[in-house]
Amino acid sequence: MSRVLLFGGSGFLGRHVRAALAGEATLVCPRRAECDLVDVALPDLAALVRQARPTAVVNCTGRLGGSDHELVRAHTLVTAKLIEAVALAAPRARLVRLGSAGEYGRPPYGRPVRESDPAEPVGGYGLSHLSATRLVELAVAAGRLDAVVLRVFNPIGPGLPEESVLGRAARLLRDALTRGGPEIALGPLDAYRDLVDVRDVALAVRAAVRLPSVPDPVLNVGSGSAVRIREAVRMLAAVAGFTGAVTEAAPAPGAARTADVPWMCADVSSAARALGWAPSYDLADTVKAIWSEATGPAHAPLPKE
Repeated sequence: MSRVLLFGGSGFLGRHVRAALAGEATLVCPRRAECDLVDVALPDLAALVRQARPTAVVNCTGRLGGSDHELVRAHTLVTAKLIEAVALAAPRARLVRLGSAGEYGRPPYGRPVRESDPAEPVGGYGLSHLSATRLVELAVAAGRLDAVVLRVFNPIGPGLPEESVLGRAARLLRDALTRGGPEIALGPLDAYRDLVDVRDVALAVRAAVRLPSVPDPVLNVGSGSAVRIREAVRMLAAVAGFTGAVTEAAPAPGAARTADVPWMCADVSSAARALGWAPSYDLADTVKAIWSEATGPAHAPLPKE
């Protein structure tokens, strides 16, 4: 059985990756208190990798917002440390990094973006991810380690955080229904996004861990379809049974990383060829799963006295 060292295993992406790998790999999942990848010294990280004896190292950590300095530390510098630590302590292990569609910047409207298309980020978020991806590509090209970057588009699904539009919408809808509010307010919803189920992302990670070799160092992981965010919010409102208005105001804090990108859609043919993977979850079912978890026992109203 393979041994996987998984960082970020309790986060939104990480907990689904953990579930996908649990039945077929021995998992080592250090908590952030045990190893914060941003702050850990390289010798200590190398020692942890050596002790884990992994056949694969998967990093699901990262930031959705913050200053450019914080984003570079969380994505670029963490990746540099992982490359060094894995090359030193487990040179035969495969490093799997979760990148971002933000690395592409503003692709041509109406056409799915390919891995060979120009990567021209529009802000610090995408640039910090792209710099990390370039470090992985250089290390692979130099023969220093076996690694792959899965460029994840817009992951949604159970446990979706409020930093995302649909996560924020789910919280606002829940509050409006609880209090009888007549409307909810979100930022502009005109943009088209590739909304991929987080459970499909987890299956792509599992495939990247399973295979004896992965021929491409960078692979898109998305649904392969573009959906207008307004339509996805309407689907969520319908599932919630909310009949009030959804108004659009100024972008929410942190939304600037994608506000200037009107269209994003993944060409996932390379992942299908290299990993034998394809998205399997329907958007309608994913939206139902988001709402189900957002209104689960943890969010149930307190009984009246």
